[in-house]
Amino acid sequence: MRPHRLRSALVSACVSVCVSSAVALSGAVPAVAESSFAPPRTVAEARSLTVLTDLFAERLLVADKVAAAKYGTTKPIDDPVREKAILDDVAARAVGLGLDPEAVTAVFRDQIEANRFVQRGLYARWDAHPELRPTERPDLVKEARPILDRITTELLDALKETEGARPGDACELRLVLAAGRSAYGYRLDGLHLEGLGRAVPSVCGAGGR
Repeated sequence: MRPHRLRSALVSACVSVCVSSAVALSGAVPAVAESSFAPPRTVAEARSLTVLTDLFAERLLVADKVAAAKYGTTKPIDDPVREKAILDDVAARAVGLGLDPEAVTAVFRDQIEANRFVQRGLYARWDAHPELRPTERPDLVKEARPILDRITTELLDALKETEGARPGDACELRLVLAAGRSAYGYRLDGLHLEGLGRAVPSVCGAGGR
């Protein structure tokens, strides 16, 4: 495995494991876990990345609505046509923002994969526990996609806004801290927390051209 891929894998694993452990032990990631293993400056810098991780968490929660709209129908979880349209769109918009389109596409590819992961997890949960199945079927086009489209625009702006916080080796620690704040703030369960871990690998280094 290449070094940058190894670092990404470690960040992803730490978001899923370290953050969930901190929540279980302290019940307060923002107040306790941050101060316990990072200097104040790193904590302050990490907070700038929460604009990204908050949007990742919000997007993951929309996966519940998407899954509820598709569950029990012939609509597949994977939607290659729409996914390609999203990636092509963000690549074009990245150029206008002065961002590297390939790096931005990688970030959004992670979001799509994380969303699919959560949907598959929800399907498995609902198959095993029929009493937990959604009682209503949301309108995918009218209810879920407008939220996802809005998050896409905000994520692009956030990638531009956080250019200075994402280069360098310190980004990984900042990102774990930021993800911890978002996981705590959005009250992510184990499935969504693991999804958050899958959403973050391409963040560090996804800078300008």
